[in-house]
Amino acid sequence: MNLFRKFAIGALAAISALPNIASAGAAELNLLTWEGYAADGFVSKFEAASGCKVTASYVGSNDDFAAKLAAGGGVYDIITPSLDTVPMLHQAGFVDPIDTAKVNGYEGIYPEFSKSQAVAADGETWAVPLIWGSVSLIYRPDKLSSTPDSIGVLFDAAQKGKISLWDDKSAIYWTARYLGYDNVFDLSDEQLEAVKAKLIEQKPLIRKYWASAGELTELMANEEVYVSNAWTGLTSKDVNALNKGFKVVEFTPKEKAEGWMDSMMIAKGSPNTECAYKFISFMQSAEGQCGIAGSTGYFPVNPKAVESCMNADMKKERQVNNVEFVKSLVMWQQPKRLDKYLEVWNAVKAAP
Repeated sequence: MNLFRKFAIGALAAISALPNIASAGAAELNLLTWEGYAADGFVSKFEAASGCKVTASYVGSNDDFAAKLAAGGGVYDIITPSLDTVPMLHQAGFVDPIDTAKVNGYEGIYPEFSKSQAVAADGETWAVPLIWGSVSLIYRPDKLSSTPDSIGVLFDAAQKGKISLWDDKSAIYWTARYLGYDNVFDLSDEQLEAVKAKLIEQKPLIRKYWASAGELTELMANEEVYVSNAWTGLTSKDVNALNKGFKVVEFTPKEKAEGWMDSMMIAKGSPNTECAYKFISFMQSAEGQCGIAGSTGYFPVNPKAVESCMNADMKKERQVNNVEFVKSLVMWQQPKRLDKYLEVWNAVKAAP
């Protein structure tokens, strides 16, 4: 983190230059976000510079955002859903549109993200890209007899009781690709039935569906799980840092890895919009982008912002300006029949 610390002065200056935005609320900000997205290493600097006190609550799945917003009654100000969930949230009326003129550094974001149909729709901008990455497979090389190259390792009976999977509808995407389907976000009823049957067949092999990256880290560190899907960079970094006497390895399967991008959205009727816009702008600064990349192992969305706070090796590792890598991934989209996908995943989890 020393590499990032020297850019605090620049980040403070960026915040102080923010326009005065009318606000009906106190100097506070309530986030509904993912693990690592409100790390003290950068959030404390934002708080000191802005006067806004940050309180964070965490989700384990994109499906949590709508449920918590529906039940929250104005509890949250900023949420950070993934690309496949953004359209549903604005269509459901859970969020307000973003005034990009109030976001410093917005022009530095990859246009592939800032102009995507999920982010910019109906003549408005609904989200500001925050961080992105891929979902790969992770395994214990000392526990497998051969080097895996396929999603098939998640369905390998030889690993019974040592396999895990994220508790999320994206399990459908993985299984669909394994079955050879290219239209993973628009599966037919027949294809969804085949996916459901395969996931139910897999259940006896599963040690646990993990709900958070921290839980997966514990499962692997405690040697309860040898194989899983994982958010690239985070779990391997955390498990290997524990020095348990073994290492975990990530790989991209031959059926391709998934790609995701998380964005910041302002909850409908937030009373803390001044702090919200200050935070959104801060997260496009060097301190914000390198801070969250450092706490998670994920990739920055704003290559201009990280020019001065990442060296050449770090930029290569974090895919800075490597748009071709984005194109190599199966980037998440909102399924065309979202309700059907949720129905299938819930049916899998309810099956004996």
